[in-house]
Amino acid sequence: MSRGRILKVNQLIKKEFSRILFEKGNIPSESLATVIRVETLPNLSEAKVFISVIPDKNAPEVIAKLNKKIYYLQQALNKKLKMRPVPKIVLKEEKGIRKAARIEELFEELKKEKK
Repeated sequence: MSRGRILKVNQLIKKEFSRILFEKGNIPSESLATVIRVETLPNLSEAKVFISVIPDKNAPEVIAKLNKKIYYLQQALNKKLKMRPVPKIVLKEEKGIRKAARIEELFEELKKEKK
């Protein structure tokens, strides 16, 4: 499958899954979950959906809750998308943002030490 088509599928899944998550995800009120990116396999059998959760300490709990509801979320996505096959959704925690925030904190500490 062409790289361009995979990129379009990734964007489509990201957009629709974000809506489903917002409408039906039942995220705890003290948390914010955002779909950061989607990586779909070339054969469209699986799509990894990377989710960022704020605050970070709630991430394992939120991801676990969403994984318990994955069948329901997958069915909602299947109804929304007008493509076949619809990739199987696999939820992953996005850790890159946390690492970037930590690096930024370290840079700030270095700046304060130099002053």
